[in-house]
Amino acid sequence: MSGASAAASETARYERLMSIGEVLANLRVDFPDTTISKLRFLESEGLVEPRRTAAGYRKYSWEDVARLRYVLTAQRDHYLPLRVIRDQLASLDAGQSAAGLAPTAIGDSPDGRGDGGRLRPALVAVAPTQQPEPSVDPADVVMRREDLLANSGLTESTLAALEQYGLITERPGGGYDADTLEVATAAARLAEYGLEARHLRAYRAAADREIGLFAQLVAPLARQNGPAARARAAETVRDLTACTERLRGALVRSGLRQTLGR
Repeated sequence: MSGASAAASETARYERLMSIGEVLANLRVDFPDTTISKLRFLESEGLVEPRRTAAGYRKYSWEDVARLRYVLTAQRDHYLPLRVIRDQLASLDAGQSAAGLAPTAIGDSPDGRGDGGRLRPALVAVAPTQQPEPSVDPADVVMRREDLLANSGLTESTLAALEQYGLITERPGGGYDADTLEVATAAARLAEYGLEARHLRAYRAAADREIGLFAQLVAPLARQNGPAARARAAETVRDLTACTERLRGALVRSGLRQTLGR
């Protein structure tokens, strides 16, 4: 085969696949916190194995995207550590069942067709008609330090700095809960922009002020007996935090509008 023919064959081979940027754009619709460094990290952990061009660029199939969606969903909705997700994917690769995915036929495109229209076994998300697993209270999730690092993408030194400034703390009995994972994941994302743990101290102070303010509203509900009262208290907390997140985001966007020239 001539050099020109080989180059044309190489181009045809990969034109049906996606770049890491295209995959990121696809995933961010449902997982807005996903980053390129996160995708590279999941690859380094062996959870997905994109192909490589002759020049070394990553190329992803739709099967790869399905695997990534499974990993991200398992982390976000069920707070599973990577070692558990890895075991589940291994079971699926072996043709065994695992919660969240099912073996099916899929190709390199959404219509399930790959090279020459052939179908091949792969992994896709379970149909939405199946009953979802019960939601998990973030406070009931306990993960080890290594799992927190793996799931958030933090380095050990950054985690130690976040602990030093009071943004992350262990539970009284040891371990970290799901809300701590949210803090760690956000901090890891901010670190990509050059914001270090010391820059985030103001958020700890602001959160403490909100805790003191909202505790006055939630405490009367929390003191009432019965599951209904506890449910109302939990819903009040969710509503208050959602409102303050919306308020904070609007204020920051408004304040930066002049900087953006808009």
